Amino acid sequence: MMKNEAAMRYESISRLLWQFSVPAVAGMLVVTLYNIVDRIFVGRGIGTEAIAATTVAFPIMMILNAVSVLICIGATALISIRLGERKINEAEKIVGNAMTMLILIPLAITALYLVFADQILGIFGASDVVLPYAKDFTHIIMLGSVFGSVGFGMNNFIRAEGNPRFAMYTQIIGAVINGVLNYMFIFKLGMGIKGSALATILGQMVSAAWVLSYFFSNRSSLKIRWKNLKPEFPVFWAMAALGFAPFIMQIAGSCQHMILNKMLMIHGGDLAISAAGIMMSIAMLAFMTVIGISQGAQPLIGYNYGARQYGRVRETLKKSVIAATLIVLAGYFAMRLWPEEIVGLFSKDPDLRKIASHALLIFFSMMPTMAFQVICSTYFQAIGKPIQSTLLGLSRQLLIFIPLLMILPHFWGIEGVWRTAPIADVLSALITGAFIYFEMKKLPQTELPTIPLTEGTA
Repeated sequence: MMKNEAAMRYESISRLLWQFSVPAVAGMLVVTLYNIVDRIFVGRGIGTEAIAATTVAFPIMMILNAVSVLICIGATALISIRLGERKINEAEKIVGNAMTMLILIPLAITALYLVFADQILGIFGASDVVLPYAKDFTHIIMLGSVFGSVGFGMNNFIRAEGNPRFAMYTQIIGAVINGVLNYMFIFKLGMGIKGSALATILGQMVSAAWVLSYFFSNRSSLKIRWKNLKPEFPVFWAMAALGFAPFIMQIAGSCQHMILNKMLMIHGGDLAISAAGIMMSIAMLAFMTVIGISQGAQPLIGYNYGARQYGRVRETLKKSVIAATLIVLAGYFAMRLWPEEIVGLFSKDPDLRKIASHALLIFFSMMPTMAFQVICSTYFQAIGKPIQSTLLGLSRQLLIFIPLLMILPHFWGIEGVWRTAPIADVLSALITGAFIYFEMKKLPQTELPTIPLTEGTA
């Protein structure tokens, strides 16, 4: 524990960012690549309607993920700060309370979904043709939602205590199992879209077991203690306050995708929804890479902010923005150069390939600005400023994207849907720039006395 803390306080930021981000990015890329492979299996092994069904289910899965984010992102920020302050008992209380919430809240959401499944899927864009596929897929996903919540949520705590490599293994193990089982269930056993959903849940189940084995073993400095599993409102409130910004981002993203699906259905039908599903899978490679870098940067920012090492906080922010932008640019140019070839991996349908490749070029034309916004939003989470982080999280999806999505298609039809994203990207990047400029002006220019490593409760 002391060795990890000494490194986070004194070692080169570039080296630390590399050590923390590479495992996170690698894990995210593996997960994303296997999700892309899954989408390819669904498209080529089942058909266009199945791609549309997974696209309809995606906003519902985002709501489940939002619950995990509400708990784990806020808890991770608090854990990093408490470790920087050497308050180990308080960090363990946060871990225990977070685990309880990661189980209870998904169970409640699943129960609500099962009662109103047809209505919910209809709201999220399922046509009469797509609805049977969407039900088969989403029912299984919801029944296994607790495993995904615990595995994803508590994996962040492993990273927060300075063990990003183990966190990477969690993601890789679940993704590999998911990918292999998807192929087996769809192509070998003929289980269709139910097989794809079952493969996803089994991968999440193994990931959750892997994460829990870490905290109940000697590898973890932070322990899951039975006394800390009892929910305490002040602890939950502190976690939720810091996790509220990314939670709202996820909920806004779910609303965004729901409205997007509706507009696509009106102006382009099931084919346009399938095209959007392919586009989102492709873009996730760049997006999840940025998320991986932000996850690597968050404990460094949070720890050094708690330790009052503000120069290191600035340096971490700057270098993570540069690294994330360069990686997104690489993906951006690949999309511009080979749009038809990339889309062609997902489907043999010539009409679908034509629509998706055209939409890809427009929808993500300003994608490089995403890196700056995501990293800066993560910065505010890491230093315990939920209001600023919330506003930045809302700026693109809720305050800009959704209003544009409701307006532009009335003038340009389906083209208006595709043009919504680049306009929202530029406007939200300008807002983020203003927020981070004033934050850097307020951050102390000189280092304050550090908290000795020997202080705190062991």
